[in-house]
Amino acid sequence: MQSVQYVIKFILSTLCFLLLFHVAHAQDTLRRQDSSYSIHIASTGSINNTESSASYLLNNAVNFSMKKKHSLLDFNNSWVYGAQQTGLTNNDVSSLLDFNIYPASRRFYYWGLASYLSSFSLKINNQYQAGLGLAYNILDKQPISLNVSDGIVYDQSDIYLQDSVRDRYNTFRNSLRVMLTMRYRDLIAFHGTAFYQNSFSLSTDYIVKADLGLDFKVYRWLHFTTAFIYNRFNRTQRENVLFTYGLSVVRYF
Repeated sequence: MQSVQYVIKFILSTLCFLLLFHVAHAQDTLRRQDSSYSIHIASTGSINNTESSASYLLNNAVNFSMKKKHSLLDFNNSWVYGAQQTGLTNNDVSSLLDFNIYPASRRFYYWGLASYLSSFSLKINNQYQAGLGLAYNILDKQPISLNVSDGIVYDQSDIYLQDSVRDRYNTFRNSLRVMLTMRYRDLIAFHGTAFYQNSFSLSTDYIVKADLGLDFKVYRWLHFTTAFIYNRFNRTQRENVLFTYGLSVVRYF
């Protein structure tokens, strides 16, 4: 019961933060084609409380984007925390910095990334990645865009193969990504991203990620957000599936 009360207090405090964020930026700006900066703050989750059990899951995320004529930079951070009566289920922290560099033609462009991951549910103590590659816009016309990219990333990981067997290793991976976005005016937005990263040195060492999201505009800066997230880290034989919903603030300036 105390855990449920804690979750409720956390959600209420998050909502207060979102409202204060809006007050601090009282002069709202709607999305424009010439927008150079944006920030997206989301707090989503779920609670299940019955006579015999209680569980909750929180997914908090902050995204900052900077767009220029020939470049785009995204900085994404998230923290997923979950528990059941049997104990902790999730305490997953991730941070991803990625950038695109566009030449004269925007069909092909260069990308780079640097990321950090620590995941209780996937048995990852620490994982660092950095890499470069090429991307191609198959379809880049509003309201739909479809993009595929491929490249090489260097991976340095500290994981648990079993509860008591710790493994520290590094490897080079091929990183394949497919990304789809769809938008209906400024009211509904869908985004989906799928990654497949396989190691060059070990065929059974691969990572699969999928992130699907649907945003409904409630009022100007306020959105209702749903998210489906799937992760599999085959080296540890662990995977997680998250489905959350909640509110988010989107600001353009």
